[in-house]
Amino acid sequence: MPTSSSSRASSERWHDPGRHGDVVICVLAGGVGAAKLLRGLQQIVDPSSIVAIVNVGDDTVLHGLHVSADLDTVTYTLAGEINPETGWGLREETWQAMTVLRRYGGPAWFNLGDRDLGTHLYRTTRLRDGAPLSTVTAEIAAAWGVGVQIVPVTDDRLETRVTVADEGEIGFQEYFVRRRHDVAVTSVRFDGATSCRPAPGVLDAITGADHLIVAPSNPIVSIDPVLAVPGVREAVEARRHRNVAVSPIVGDAALKGPADRMLRELGHESSAAGIARLYAALAARLVIDTVDAHHADAVHDAGIEPVVTDTMMVDDLRAAAVARNVMAAFA
Repeated sequence: MPTSSSSRASSERWHDPGRHGDVVICVLAGGVGAAKLLRGLQQIVDPSSIVAIVNVGDDTVLHGLHVSADLDTVTYTLAGEINPETGWGLREETWQAMTVLRRYGGPAWFNLGDRDLGTHLYRTTRLRDGAPLSTVTAEIAAAWGVGVQIVPVTDDRLETRVTVADEGEIGFQEYFVRRRHDVAVTSVRFDGATSCRPAPGVLDAITGADHLIVAPSNPIVSIDPVLAVPGVREAVEARRHRNVAVSPIVGDAALKGPADRMLRELGHESSAAGIARLYAALAARLVIDTVDAHHADAVHDAGIEPVVTDTMMVDDLRAAAVARNVMAAFA
């Protein structure tokens, strides 16, 4: 039978009644949905007790600059600097560099704001100097005053590649941004997954965390690339009984992005039950929204316990309330 959870005041701090001292929370994260949940978590627990292991399959090189889309979305959101109009990039952004690039007729299909360019310039320079991505990510997070530990799942090259119907394989950003994820997908693969290694601290964070959360991110192109890094899936599955996943599908649809359409195109059901079938080996409980309560029995039949609660994170207050509901699912 499904369990349920209700919101409490976001000003309350969450405490694990069975533990003394710091609570260590590990979150497998992608982009916007994960960033919002992390924003909620940092309001209810000590941010330094949270480790976010973030997808880097979306990373790309543009204009000679290394862009880490999910790492930046998580960092900017936790810093309170995310652009509220776009859900990515920095607030109070200007676009003069892109305007000049278009004047020259250069490729400007991927918008990089003037402030955001500073991040990519710094990252690219440090990487060229030999610093690993995990070190550079920690430096960028510290510069923004972010207390959550943000860790790329790997320091090595890992690239999400998408096969588009009647066209062939293209890079993820080519699919997501240039094609506006408006073309049918027939397969997804993670180039480099067989040879890359987990970044320092990734496996320790997974195995040593008191609580592990699979964030409400696209399961195909945000969570799967994290799990594709050798050793990560095995470490997560080994502690399945202590893990909680959060469904990114609400009312059989994605709140943002192409997750619902991509699930259907690749032969999965776009519903809370479909997510349960994908995540049954990863977590003992799946948090689903109240509008999906009718899927609770199907979630249970998939081998994962449903937790029915509000999951809509429309602002910081609601994000904190949802984070509290997710943490209550561990009880």
